[in-house]
Amino acid sequence: MKDFARSVTGAALFTLALTLGAASSLEAKVLAKVNGVDITDEDLKVALDDIGAGLPQQVQGPEREAYVLDYLIDLKIVARKAEADKLSESAEFARRMTYQRDKALMEGLLGKVAREATTDAELRKIYNEAAGAQKSDMEARARHILLPTEDEAKAALKRVRAGEDFAKVADDVSKDPGSQGGDLGWFTADRMVPEFSAAAFKLEKGQISDPVKSQFGWHVIKLEDKRAKAFPDFEAVKDQVSNYVVQKAQTEQIVKLRESAKIEKIESPTPAAK
Repeated sequence: MKDFARSVTGAALFTLALTLGAASSLEAKVLAKVNGVDITDEDLKVALDDIGAGLPQQVQGPEREAYVLDYLIDLKIVARKAEADKLSESAEFARRMTYQRDKALMEGLLGKVAREATTDAELRKIYNEAAGAQKSDMEARARHILLPTEDEAKAALKRVRAGEDFAKVADDVSKDPGSQGGDLGWFTADRMVPEFSAAAFKLEKGQISDPVKSQFGWHVIKLEDKRAKAFPDFEAVKDQVSNYVVQKAQTEQIVKLRESAKIEKIESPTPAAK
């Protein structure tokens, strides 16, 4: 729905937008004039919304706005030439104008639906429902020492059980270069291979396992802590919740309108030639 609602067709959209917006508001700032016709900062916003995503990322700030202003100047000049050539009187132009008008109205309505749906109360309601439905998964924080053979793992285990610091032994001998001091951070059981998870989650805080074999080698595991997995804070997922609410509201609006409309598909579009 998002891609459909934001699809563009270039100059035709701007012809429509600039025609409808010819009587700009008193607050609009005039940025340029082309044959006596104003191009304002409001026109610039419309153009940025349309072509901004396609501009090179390195073009930012004033340079970006200058680029779009030049585009609008060219658009005005070319559009007036097209009018002089009577292209605006063609059936093709009329079809495009009808399409762009319908598209602009659709975007306006769906934008209104989105704004009305994304109240703070509704976003928090959806968030609370999701948080309440979450399973209370456990997660663990552990360190490990990974070695290629059982004998090497037993030797490392002997060192830590004799009192050596687990993190130091891990840095000395572990074959896992990605974990400093063997620290794996917090993880749920599904993030590790089954043999490792089964051993780690059986441990109590501070306990060290016997050597455990997995597809990666032999592990000596120390459990640092366990806890119930926390649901993300509202602010951390607010954008995701908002996107969900918007898509749901817009989809429901379209379904409702389709149900009340008389739709007749007379003939399928001609398939593209192979």
